[in-house]
Amino acid sequence: MLTEPHPHTPDGRYFVVRGRLWRTSNPDIPVSERVTLVSELMAARRAIRDARGEPDQTRQARARVDAAKTALGERGPVWWTDGEPDYNRHLVRNTPYAAWHADLTSDA
Repeated sequence: MLTEPHPHTPDGRYFVVRGRLWRTSNPDIPVSERVTLVSELMAARRAIRDARGEPDQTRQARARVDAAKTALGERGPVWWTDGEPDYNRHLVRNTPYAAWHADLTSDA
C-alpha cells in the first residue's frame, strides 16, 4: 500500500513520482552542509521564477540549480560505490525496480 506521497526504493537511491525514478540526495552529506545546499537550491529556484523574460538571468539561475543538485548528489556522478548503474529519470517499469513498484502499487 502506498503510505508516503513519493515512495523510496528499498535501497534508498530513488523516489518515484508518476512512475518515474528520481535520484535522492546523498545520505552521507553532513546535515549542516545539506541545509546550506538545500537553501541554495531553493534560492536558485526562486531566482528562476524571478528571472522570467530575462534569458541571461534565467540561464544563470538554472546553472545554480544544477550546481546545487549536483552537490547534493541528485545529478552528476552517482553517490553509491557498488558499481550499480544510474536509473535517474527512467520509468520505473523499465528498471530492476519494476517488480518492487508493481507490488507496491497493486496494494493501493
